Amino acid sequence: MGGRIQSVTTTFAIILVLLGTACDAQLSSTFYDTTCPNALSTIRTSIRTAVSKERRMAASLVRLHFHDCFVQGCDASILLDDSPPIIVSEKGALPNNNSVRGFEVIDQAKAAVEKVCPGVVSCADIVAVAARDASFAVGGPSWVVKLGRRDSTTASIALANSDLPLASDDLNTLISRFSNKGFSAKEMVTLSGAHTIGQARCVTFRNRIYGNTSDIDAGFASTRQRGCPSLINNDNNKKLSPLDLVTPNSFDNNYFKNLIQKKGLLQSDQVLFSGGSTDSFVSEYSKNPTTFKSDFAAAMIKMGDISPLTGSAGIIRKICSAIN
Repeated sequence: MGGRIQSVTTTFAIILVLLGTACDAQLSSTFYDTTCPNALSTIRTSIRTAVSKERRMAASLVRLHFHDCFVQGCDASILLDDSPPIIVSEKGALPNNNSVRGFEVIDQAKAAVEKVCPGVVSCADIVAVAARDASFAVGGPSWVVKLGRRDSTTASIALANSDLPLASDDLNTLISRFSNKGFSAKEMVTLSGAHTIGQARCVTFRNRIYGNTSDIDAGFASTRQRGCPSLINNDNNKKLSPLDLVTPNSFDNNYFKNLIQKKGLLQSDQVLFSGGSTDSFVSEYSKNPTTFKSDFAAAMIKMGDISPLTGSAGIIRKICSAIN
């Protein structure tokens, strides 16, 4: 009898531990309400200032959140600088190198928050909030950001190279990459709509505009060739062109209208409307901007839930680029 009681007690204790772990793992929009009530307004001010100085920064901050969450989860690992032999920075990965930006904006937001409540707000949460505030600053949707992430003490350049999408990806590869992170094909199209803002480097679309393929509008290709010379060198590779020529600094649904007209800048954009399984999603969003924005907000919330570090996992970094 005593053995049974002990067994039941042990089982009950294990259940309590498991329940406690599950509770600890939950993100919450009210996470900082008592510990740092001015956190969100402080971050918002920093992001608005940065975007007002450079509209392109809005796209960069949305992309930074995406490239963080797709590698090890939303843990701010993308912000870490090289610290051999412990850390090989994800910044050097092929999809990130000379491409992902906005690090200094996150640093500024972190510094501002540290003045208000030192050692409380994670860099991972700041990246997530910054993406939302950046979207809203250029006419995009807002959403409720769940908070409580902690910062990673590791980075993975290998996962950054293997898990992040490339401009040259075909449709099946894109669907697979997003499926591996829990997203449907429609959600992949939804998130790709972030390319309604921002710019791309010549090196990422040169093959497309000089390829004489049937899936690109001839006039569009000619226009883009003027800003992206066929001569391959380092200077030309870095030349920038808006992903959306129509409204490059406004978050709208012109991206999808462009795809229907064969005016997607990247190959990974145009494959979303190329006679395949995602054509219907592109058509829907091209006609319904409200639906697109609503779905985009929902997909961004879901992306913020990818494998966060919570509870006692990870740390709260004082400086986002280093473990300190």
